[in-house]
Amino acid sequence: MTDNSPPPLRFVLPDRQATWDVGFGLGRSLPPSANLLLYGNLGSGKTTLVQGLGQGLGINDPIVSPTFTLINEYLEGRLPLYHFDLYRLTTTDTSLLAPDIYWEGIEYEPGIVVMEWAERLPYHPPHYLQIQLSLHPESSGRGMSIASVGEGPITLKQVELVIHGVLSPHKAGTDK
Repeated sequence: MTDNSPPPLRFVLPDRQATWDVGFGLGRSLPPSANLLLYGNLGSGKTTLVQGLGQGLGINDPIVSPTFTLINEYLEGRLPLYHFDLYRLTTTDTSLLAPDIYWEGIEYEPGIVVMEWAERLPYHPPHYLQIQLSLHPESSGRGMSIASVGEGPITLKQVELVIHGVLSPHKAGTDK
């Protein structure tokens, strides 16, 4: 994150459904060429977030983490979803996947690119939302932090409005 970037958004998601709902809201609102880099331990909600995102995009196929296939392409929604899971890879292995051909939108139709275990990327897209999910120590929910890196197709303020809109029924808190 650069010095002139806005501070990250921080939320407490009270349960798994709230995590899914955030993904759903993002899926309904993200524009083409949005890149999401997901960070978090096993069980922190990364795949749940992507499952909601897929439903928000109108994808009817089950969204599963591509741990062994490495990438799943879902093309039938409002926008294509390119879902990477880098858990089993080293940084060197990840570069061989050439993830940039997805986020550049030249060889593949521009869509939403999601990278689980993004810390294994040797390089990053020029713009992305960095989403950190964690087990929330004071509840059975999750903590979520979202930062915007680079100038992308969606602003952090727009993301904040989407998240507040989908989370208000859950009475989710902002973790300041």
